[in-house]
Amino acid sequence: MLKKTCLNSCHIDAGGKMVDFGGWEMPIHYGSQLDEHQWVRESAGMFDVSHMTVIDILGSEAKAFLRKLLANDVDRLKASGQALYSAMLNHEGGVLDDLIVYRLNEGYRLVVNCATREKDLAWIRASAEAFEVVVVTPAQLSILAVQGPKALSILQSVLDPAQARLLSELAVFESGFAGDWFFARTGYTGEQGAEIILPNAGAEALWQALLAGGVHPIGLGARDTLRLEAGMNLYGSDMDEGVSPLACNMAWTVVHNDRGFIGEGAVQAARAARVQPRLIGVILKERGVLRAHYPVYSGAACVGELTSGAFSPTLQGGIGFARVSAATQPLFVEIRGKRLPLEPVSLPFVRHGKPVYTVIS
Repeated sequence: MLKKTCLNSCHIDAGGKMVDFGGWEMPIHYGSQLDEHQWVRESAGMFDVSHMTVIDILGSEAKAFLRKLLANDVDRLKASGQALYSAMLNHEGGVLDDLIVYRLNEGYRLVVNCATREKDLAWIRASAEAFEVVVVTPAQLSILAVQGPKALSILQSVLDPAQARLLSELAVFESGFAGDWFFARTGYTGEQGAEIILPNAGAEALWQALLAGGVHPIGLGARDTLRLEAGMNLYGSDMDEGVSPLACNMAWTVVHNDRGFIGEGAVQAARAARVQPRLIGVILKERGVLRAHYPVYSGAACVGELTSGAFSPTLQGGIGFARVSAATQPLFVEIRGKRLPLEPVSLPFVRHGKPVYTVIS
C-alpha cells in the first residue's frame, strides 16, 4: 500500500497523474511537464514535498553531535534560523544522504530525502548514542515548496500578517517559526521561493489559497528538470553510499578542522590520492535527450557515464551531469550505438531563468 500525503485529494482534483515515488503516491505531472517547468521559471509553482522527512535534534550536545555527524560544520550557523547544506557520510566516505540543517532557538532541524528515511534514522540514532541528544521525528506535518519569480509576493498575500512579516525578513538560506509554521528560504529549482513546514491541518487551506492566487501545482517531472538546470544533485542518481562528495560536486560542503567528522579520514585519503572522478555539466550538441548511465567517451576511451539527464526547456536541448575521470575535449556520449558530441560546462546551467554556465576548455 502506497503512503499518501494529506494533499493527495488535492493532486487528484488538479488532474495529477499519480505514480509510486519511493513508496509514496505522488504526482508526476498535472497534464504538461513542460508547461509546469516554464510556470516555475516565469511565475510561481508549488510542490507537495511532504514525503520528505523532518528530524529535530535536541539536547545539550546537539551541536557537538552534528559536528561529528555531518561533513559540513554546523558551527558555521552563528544565529538561530540560519541554514546549511551538507552531506552525511559513512565511515568509507560515501554519501549516505544530502540534507539541509537549520539552526533552531533550541537544537537543529534536518530535512532528509524520503527514500532514505529509515536508513538515515537508524544511522543518526546509532551515531547519537554517545551524545546527550534526543532525535525527534515530528508527526502530522506537511511541506509545501513555493518557487518562482512571483512566489514570494503571492505567498505573502495569502499568509496572515505575522507569517507574511516573518517571510519578508528572511534572506536566502534563513528560516524561522511563525507560531507552529516553519518558513525557510530554501528550494530545489534555482528560483527564489520558500519552503513551509506546517501542521497537516493547515496544508489544504494553504494549497487552495495559493491555487486561487495563481500558483500552479507542479509534479515530480518538472521538479527534476528544474533541479537539473539548477545544477542540484538527486540522491540515488548523482550520488549514493559508494560515491565520495569529491566525486559529486560537493567538495565545497566538506569542512576539515579538528572535529573529526564521520568519514573524514576516507575523504582526506581520496583527496590526497587525486584519483577521484568529477561531476560536470554536459550539453548535447545534436538533437536528442540524455539519460542516466549513458557512457561518455574521450577519443576511444570510456571516461565515465551520465548520472542524470533530460531535455532542458530553458536551453531547448539535452543536458545532463556526467561523472568523468577526465573532461578533455572532445567528449562524446553513446546513445543506441551512436556517439554524439558533448560540450562540457560548469554547473549550474540556469539561474533565475537565465543560462549561466561556462564552457570547460
